[in-house]
Amino acid sequence: MLLTQIEDAIIARLRLGLGRMVREVGSYGGELDDGLGEAIRRFPAAWVTYGGTPRTEPTSTSRKRYKAGGQFVVMVGDQNLRNEAAGRRGGPGTGEIGTYALVYAVRRLLSAQDLDLPISPLQPGRVRTLFNTRLEKTAFSVFACEFATEWLEEALPLNAWPAPAKPGTPEAAADPDSVFARNQGKLGDPDPDWLRTGLNYHLAPDDGKPDAQDILRSTK
Repeated sequence: MLLTQIEDAIIARLRLGLGRMVREVGSYGGELDDGLGEAIRRFPAAWVTYGGTPRTEPTSTSRKRYKAGGQFVVMVGDQNLRNEAAGRRGGPGTGEIGTYALVYAVRRLLSAQDLDLPISPLQPGRVRTLFNTRLEKTAFSVFACEFATEWLEEALPLNAWPAPAKPGTPEAAADPDSVFARNQGKLGDPDPDWLRTGLNYHLAPDDGKPDAQDILRSTK
């Protein structure tokens, strides 16, 4: 599915680009839901999540094709070096890290990238503060970096049901509608195999009857 592909591609690019700036890059799994206590042990870290689709607009008069706009959020957490009374510290690799540096690095790596997927390039959006706290003498913070993108979606014909590729075929692995087949959802009839196409040629003046004809046949 495209949403999963986008999230996975963001994670892969950040893992390569951030290198030793972080201990962890992954899909967000609620690491911050209970506050920062446990999450701090994994800092510096970056977590990626799908932030929703706030708008969808038709792109054709038939309203069977839509342009969807979606958001993805990268949450970065580390020491807040701007608020460190003691000054600086080293990261897990070399050089200092800090949340401000991570925000810069994430936006630098992702802005204007399409991740080799059928989406518009990621547009950087808001950067929001999620947490600011201090444990003993150390300040920590978490920021959410938002990115927007767009993609096209095809609607089913009126009263139709999904008709994914047959299980076990090469096409099935890449067909997002296979999720219905795997979970016993109601399916429609697959498109019939193409057998032949007739081409008629009319010369001017046209008398309504074809002057020549070609028949293209399937070789299967």
